[in-house]
Amino acid sequence: MWWTVAELEDVGDQLVGAFQNPGLLIGIPLALLGAVFMSFGAQYQHRGVTKVEQMSGATAHQGLGAGQLFKLLSRPSWVIGTLMLAVAILCQLSALAVAPLIVVQPLGAIALVITTLLNAQISGHRPTKRSLIAIGACVGGVFVFVTIAALFATEKPVSNQQLIIILILLGVVTIVFAGLWAWLRKRMGALFYILAAGVIYGFVATLAKVVIERIKDSNFDWLTVLCLVALIVGAIVGAYFVQTAYSSGPPDLVVAGLTVIDPIVAILIGLFVLGEASGAPLWVYIAFGVVGAVAVWGVFQLARYHPQIVSDSQELPIQRGSSGDATDAAHPRTGSVRVSEAVAKVWPEPPVKDPADDPGHR
Repeated sequence: MWWTVAELEDVGDQLVGAFQNPGLLIGIPLALLGAVFMSFGAQYQHRGVTKVEQMSGATAHQGLGAGQLFKLLSRPSWVIGTLMLAVAILCQLSALAVAPLIVVQPLGAIALVITTLLNAQISGHRPTKRSLIAIGACVGGVFVFVTIAALFATEKPVSNQQLIIILILLGVVTIVFAGLWAWLRKRMGALFYILAAGVIYGFVATLAKVVIERIKDSNFDWLTVLCLVALIVGAIVGAYFVQTAYSSGPPDLVVAGLTVIDPIVAILIGLFVLGEASGAPLWVYIAFGVVGAVAVWGVFQLARYHPQIVSDSQELPIQRGSSGDATDAAHPRTGSVRVSEAVAKVWPEPPVKDPADDPGHR
């Protein structure tokens, strides 16, 4: 048998100890609140990006241009969405400070469920059986992955050598994704940008943890400063990929990629670079591989079978346009236009009154 009596007792003690933590009374509500803010923030940012596409008359599938980035700052919907995501990050960090990882981290996947319901209501694309299976694989895979990591991983101080390795890996990863973007961006879809952002944010989360611990230990040396710089640069690059992903795919697909890829990458760094599970039995690593593959499979399946993506690719017999006449047939609406029109139907007065929404605006 894989499990011995001693191992079962040890796991039981860890679970009991986790749920006896009084910090859960604060941590769980904070984690849930963070998931809600993340969901609404993603929806508002997606709305801002699609509005900028309409204003500029060009799509951002190949990357947001300087002009489009500047216009995002003038869109109240995008700015409010960004503020909501900032609040979500603060809620998650605060929850992790008072509650165990085994409870807090899986709750972040609830953002995927909330975003899916929001996007279905706004865009009019109801989840299909295949998309629901994909979402279940994402949420379930991440939940099991993080639970196993919380039970068998032990937090250790990060040495300078390990930190340098993490920085080198982040540099390599960033260069590879940037090179692929520059070379193949005309053929890249939402999935590329989501994977790139998720991987980079996994490194950013690790560096944020390291910087916080070093500051708490009054160890603010040149390497800590370098980590802080790398953290900021990584966050900016990741944010750029996320905004481009919003122009290529629905917001719940973006959230799915981030809530799956980000924690898996962060945990893999802890396992293989920091050696946080060096004493775990072999089956733990096998389980990591299986459940991690299931979660990532869910992202790929959602990217393939998401009802909005299938509809946009003309694979569903859905009438497009308001009247279905010859004019509409000659000028089919883009996904961005349809989403914005659906938002207007749900909210007759837009949730954020942007100046450009006024017909008399110049």
